[in-house]
Amino acid sequence: MITVVGTGMGAPPPETLAGAELVVGGRRHLDAVAVPAGAEQVVLGPLAPALDVIERHHDKGSRIVVLASGDPGFFGIVRVLAERFGPAALDVRPGVSSVAAAFARVGLPWDDAVVVSAHGRDLRTAVNVCRARGKVAVLTGPGAGPAELGAALAEAAMGRRLSAAPLELVAQFPAPLGRVLVVASGLGSGDERVERVSPVEAAARDWGSAVNVVLCLDEARALGGVRTVSGPPAAPTQWALPESEFTHRDSMITKFEVRALALARIGPRLGELVWDVGSGSGSVAVECARLGAAVVAVEKAADGVERILANAAAHGVDVQVVHGSAPDALAGLEDDPDAVFVGGGGHELPEIVAACAPRARRSVVVAMATLDRVPAVRAALTGAGLDCDGVLLQSSRLAPLPGDVTRLAATNPVFLLWGERNPVYREGVAQ
Repeated sequence: MITVVGTGMGAPPPETLAGAELVVGGRRHLDAVAVPAGAEQVVLGPLAPALDVIERHHDKGSRIVVLASGDPGFFGIVRVLAERFGPAALDVRPGVSSVAAAFARVGLPWDDAVVVSAHGRDLRTAVNVCRARGKVAVLTGPGAGPAELGAALAEAAMGRRLSAAPLELVAQFPAPLGRVLVVASGLGSGDERVERVSPVEAAARDWGSAVNVVLCLDEARALGGVRTVSGPPAAPTQWALPESEFTHRDSMITKFEVRALALARIGPRLGELVWDVGSGSGSVAVECARLGAAVVAVEKAADGVERILANAAAHGVDVQVVHGSAPDALAGLEDDPDAVFVGGGGHELPEIVAACAPRARRSVVVAMATLDRVPAVRAALTGAGLDCDGVLLQSSRLAPLPGDVTRLAATNPVFLLWGERNPVYREGVAQ
């Protein structure tokens, strides 16, 4: 039997190690306990050698104790051990997870929090989750701590590298997207610290190696309502919402029939970044945000920027709006998107698509009302190495007439082209 002990907020009870012939754990875990005399010790570093030692002792029927932090079944070593030795070989004794402890320290419930691990993983997913959601716990690791997370959030808001930004510009972004970071270090120890800082302040500090978890909070929405199901908000039951759900100008909005297929090809999801270029009313941007993605909307009209922000607020989502004309405005966006939606049919459309397509990690979707732009847009997509396909969408809606009769009213046809990159990552990479 392999006993897996979560140290929680302190050292495990001595009886958990009684009779152990092999004790495995991080250096600080081993230093905090009295390892039985004669027991072999393995300091966790690379997992493979440690697993081989565990297997050797397991085959002999030795008593094995593995020490871990908090709840080892929560983004912890239980998964690896269960895959190697089977769940039946494990006796798991969890402690208090760092996430639960951090939220307890700030007096907040966390059944509605999104938890994302950046330990040994690309920080990009954690950053996008923090941009999209108002209550996030980030499990940190080397190279992915409070400083790196704060810098990434600040850079996303400013559209440029924090180190290269003028001080007066940095001062305008003390809390990008209204977020505050709560940095919890040394939880359960005599050196415990829980500090509230802005992303810019977090980026400017050396936090050392004692950080357990970082909470990224929109404090105005930190409490939320009573929940039945834990985790992030459930996906919306409807998408491709009617145009009446958005403030728009003179029907200048992506119609819901077009939006339905565009969303299917964009595939927005939690942990990803979507650009909506030529956003107009922001209907596509808002729908992508409702489905969990972090979203940047690019719009050249000042009144359009106001509409996008109003529509995002009305639907309770965060959309970062960049006021500028594409393709020039795209050069200031540091983070490459997973997917891009481009709307409109101006003469600069092929140039905009050509600027977006090389940076898109997964797909680009383009809506056009004019036939003339199709060949050039298709060439821009294929020229960037995307597999291109498309369709002409024509629909007729029910329209009432006097006398309690109904006719079909045709909407304007729209070309929808999309380019998809041969998958460089599959479902689950953004975990």
